[in-house]
Parts: sequence; C-alpha cells; structure tokens
Amino acid sequence: MLTLPIDSNAKAQFAHDGFLIFDNLLETTMLEPLREAMAASFDGKWETGLAPDEVNWRPGHPAHVTRQICNVWKASRTLASVILSAKAGQAVAALNGWPGTRVAQDNLLHKPAEKDGVAGGTLGMHQDSAFADWADPSLMCTVWLALDDVSRAGGTLEFARSSHKWAAAPPIDEFHNPTAYRSAFEAAAARQGIVDPEMAYVEVPAGGGSIHHGWTWHGSGPNKTGRPRRAIAIHCISSDAVFTDQVGYIYSRYKQLGSNRMDEGFFPIIWHESGHRSAFIAPFLAGNLAWHACGS
Repeated sequence: MLTLPIDSNAKAQFAHDGFLIFDNLLETTMLEPLREAMAASFDGKWETGLAPDEVNWRPGHPAHVTRQICNVWKASRTLASVILSAKAGQAVAALNGWPGTRVAQDNLLHKPAEKDGVAGGTLGMHQDSAFADWADPSLMCTVWLALDDVSRAGGTLEFARSSHKWAAAPPIDEFHNPTAYRSAFEAAAARQGIVDPEMAYVEVPAGGGSIHHGWTWHGSGPNKTGRPRRAIAIHCISSDAVFTDQVGYIYSRYKQLGSNRMDEGFFPIIWHESGHRSAFIAPFLAGNLAWHACGS
C-alpha cells in the first residue's frame, strides 16, 4: 500500500522547499513484485496485452544509459496499482490546492549499475512544468518512488531547494545521458543571481521517495555504485486541466477533435474531493476489464 502523509507542516515545507522526501512510502512486500513487473516491462512483456505509450530502451541498446518507459500503467496492473493510487492523488491535490488529481504520465526509470568503469547515465536537470504547455493549468507535481536503496553516489534524484520560486525556463535540449547534466540548471541559477544553490538528495531506503513541485529544478547524476537505481515517477496535473492549443506532436494523439477535454481513459482521475475516480480503474486493477472493452 502507498502511504503519503500530508499535514500542515508538510504543506509549509513543500511551499518553502518545492519538495518533500520520505523514508517510507511503499510496503516492503510490494517492492519485489514491482521490480519483477518493471523487468518484464523492459523485456516487452505486457501483462494487459497493451503496450506502454513510449519505450526508450530495449535489449541491445547502450547498456549504460538510463532506461525509461512512459505510461506503463496501461501495460501492467502491478505497476498500475501504485501509479493509479488514490493516496498519491490525494496528497498531490492537498499540496497544490487542486480539487482532484489526474495522471499526466508515468515513467519507469532504470539507471544501470556501474560496469567496467562506465557509470549508469545521467538525466539532465529540468523543470517538469516547462514541458506541460499542452495543459491548462500547466502545473505538474511528481511522486517519485525508489525501488532500491538510493544514494547520491548511486545517481539518485536531486533538487535545488526553493528553485520552484525562480523564473520559469524553457524545456532543456538534452535530457537523456548529457555529459554536463546540470548545465541548464546552472545557467538558470546564474540568471537568478544565485551563486551556490542549495542542493538536496533523495537518499532513502527502497520504498521511500519524494514529491516535487512542477517548477522545482531536479535531475540525477551518474550511478557509480554496483547496484541499479530503479524508480517509478508519477507525473500529475489538476483534475480540472484541459488541453491548450499547444498540444504538439506527442499529446496530439490524445486530443479529441472539437474539444479541449482530457479523456479519462488517457488521463485518469485518481482522486477527487467529490469522491470520483475514473470508473475503469477499479475493474481494471481487479483484472475484470479487458482493454478491448474499455471505454472512457
């Protein structure tokens, strides 16, 4: 079970820092099934018969780069049981003042262990909301769940404290495996007149994780340890979000002609203050809903 305790102190800290870090979010009994489902997903074994929206690594690709799959919740009920968690949606809504929460996109992230002197690849520091001009409101908020013990040496997620208060920057150009993974962030800090930004690292045991604001600068360095760094990221937006006219190449596939409405079959509402959750979630997670029969 996913637990995300949010109280007034947590809200105040999130507003100040732009992130929260937790030692315990997932029950330990969940970890191995989630790791197994992740491995199966990267092997192209889709439990539901439906492929994820995007697979950025396949066997035979360079071994050291961070592997990523997007919207795996459609392909794996095991992973979906966490990604579509009402507790995650409620926590994110509480932190951002939203009436409810949609999943905009999930990511499976596998940063390989160092091998033969080659470290697991970096992820460029960026602001999530810079990539969300297709949504109104464009604010994102992300829940990040560690499936392994994570450390700075292992290329864990890192945040620039209070950087969500900085001016918005455009999307970064180089996301996967840049040599200088902090370059866009350092340029943004210089524009703000900040010489030595305060950094925080998500160093937690397996089952811990974090939540971060959509404008918080974050990314991850190389994995210089002998074990992989595996994680699940749940990128959320408000339940009230609609499409803008900046839908672009990727999100055009989800847009209906003549409407700016977001279909819950693609952007499920996982929690709402009214009690609403997208109707397909419960039967889908229970294995009682086949994808060919699924409607919005």
